[in-house]
Amino acid sequence: MVVKEIFGRYLEETAFINSTYDILKKYNFTSANSIASACLCRDELCQTALVQIKNIWGEVFNFSSLGGLYTAGITGLKAFLSHAPDFNGARRCVFYVFSHIGVDENGILGKCSRKGIIDSNACGALIFFLNELSKKTVSYSDVADEEQNYLKKRLLSEINLSNLPNLLELTKISLRATVKDIESLMQGFVKSDKIEYALISGIQVHYLNRNYIIPEEFIVFEEAEIRKIEIL
Repeated sequence: MVVKEIFGRYLEETAFINSTYDILKKYNFTSANSIASACLCRDELCQTALVQIKNIWGEVFNFSSLGGLYTAGITGLKAFLSHAPDFNGARRCVFYVFSHIGVDENGILGKCSRKGIIDSNACGALIFFLNELSKKTVSYSDVADEEQNYLKKRLLSEINLSNLPNLLELTKISLRATVKDIESLMQGFVKSDKIEYALISGIQVHYLNRNYIIPEEFIVFEEAEIRKIEIL
């Protein structure tokens, strides 16, 4: 299968989210005592993950933006944490963080299927940025395009301009930047509040009208200790 050949380990999207829930139950994170969030791209192809998370966890706090970057800042995070249920003096929350990429039956990255469109791409925001990088024409719009402007600024800080990434590498860079930003902000809260959280990250792959997840980081912060967990 093309997905396995390119990415190695993977799970079908629903199976991935079900597996993470089963694992988190062992750490006392359940739909009854936790709130879940999703930080993924605004792309309509990505929303199946949001639906699956909601089906398991209940209502989902949506951090999504272009490219799946975290743009809600401290105010958004405060709102999310304040909505977490208080069980036995602790608040529990779960972050699902995904970047995304398309791949066609020939293994061409960036290509995906959309109804009524012969030739379509994902992630469009990252592809547009990568094209600017390759042509050395990165610019910031003076019109209302704040999310794409932010995407460029945030990812430029993670890129070596003398060795430009390909699309898959940029997709991974985007994911790592988002995870880094969320974990950094969370440190300020877990030091002062009784908060336990899990963060699950991966690359959402669109292949032949189905979505798959390539697992990346899965951590649980519990009792002031970070545990790294393997899904596969």
